[in-house]
Amino acid sequence: ETDMLKTRFTEAFGVEYPIAQGGMQWVGRAPLVAAVANAGALGFITALTQPTPEALAKEIARCRDLTDKPFGVNLTILPTITPPPYAEYRRAIIEGGVKIVETAGYKPQEHVDDFKAHGIKVIHKCTAVRHALSAERMGVDAISIDGFECAGHPGEDDIPGLILIPAAANKVTVPMLASGGFGDGRGLVAALALGADGINMGTRFCVTKEAEIPESFKQQMVANDERATDLIFRTLHNTARVMKNAVSQEVVAIERRGGAKFEDVQHLVAGKRGVAAMENGDTDGGIWSAGMVQGLIHDVPSVKELVDRIVAEAEEIIDGRLAAMVHRYAGAAA
Repeated sequence: ETDMLKTRFTEAFGVEYPIAQGGMQWVGRAPLVAAVANAGALGFITALTQPTPEALAKEIARCRDLTDKPFGVNLTILPTITPPPYAEYRRAIIEGGVKIVETAGYKPQEHVDDFKAHGIKVIHKCTAVRHALSAERMGVDAISIDGFECAGHPGEDDIPGLILIPAAANKVTVPMLASGGFGDGRGLVAALALGADGINMGTRFCVTKEAEIPESFKQQMVANDERATDLIFRTLHNTARVMKNAVSQEVVAIERRGGAKFEDVQHLVAGKRGVAAMENGDTDGGIWSAGMVQGLIHDVPSVKELVDRIVAEAEEIIDGRLAAMVHRYAGAAA
C-alpha cells in the first residue's frame, strides 16, 4: 500500500490512483467500470451505449452491485439531427446517485449547471486549450485534455499531447487529466511531468479481460502497431481516429477523391454495421475507435493487473530511474 501517487485528481475524486477510464462507446458497461473502480481507478459508464435512460438507470444499479467504490457516467453531447433525450439521461444519472460525470462534446453548459446543482462533480473532456478554459468558466471541477494521439475525436487542431498537455497546464487551474496515447507507467509519469494530475485511458482498457468485446478485437489491437489507425471524416471536419481496417481504408479512399459528403460514406460507418461486426467478432467488418497506443499494448491482462502494473512501473521510474539521475547530478555539482 502506497500513497506515493497522490495528486489533486485523486484527492478531488476520492480514488486511490490517478488513472481514469473515460467514456467508451459500446465498451463502458458495468463489469468493466466496476473492475476499474475495484482496482482503485475511476471508471465511467457510457450513457449513450445504453439504448434508453431506463436502461442507463439499470446499468448504474448493476455497477453499484459490483463495487462500493466511486464510479461515474459519461454523457457525450453530439450535434446530431435527432439528438438523444439528454435531459432524461441526465435525470437517470442524478436519480441514480452518481456523484461524478464526464461530459464531452458540444456546449455542455445546461448539463454542467444541472449536475452542479445536484452536487455532482464534472470532468469535461476536450481537445483544445481554449475549450478547456471555456469549460473551466462553466464551473467544471476538472478537465480531461485529449491529444491528437487519442482514439475517437481528436478535433481539428492536430496538437499531440507532448505540447497540448503542458500548454493546457499553463492556463487551466482545476485538476487535469491527460488523455490520448496512455497505456503504461511511462506514460503516467510523463503526463504528471507535463503538468497533468492523472491520465485517462480508453484503448488500453478495451484490451483487458473485463472489457465486453470479442477476443478477436483484443487480439487485433495487441497485434497492431502504432501506425494501425486511420483518420476518417477529415474532409467533413469531424475527424475520428479509428483502427485501420478494410472499412476505414475505404472511407479514407472515398474522402481522398474529394467532395465527399457524409452520405457517401454513411453505409460504411453506420453504427448498426459496427455493432454487427463486433457481435460477429469481425475486425474488418465495421469502424472501431482505437488509438496509436495500440503500439504499446502487448497483452490482455485483468483490469487489476493492468492498474497495479502501471502504478508499480510509475513508482519505479520516479523512485528509481529519475531519482538516480537527480542524485547523480547533485553529486557531480558538489
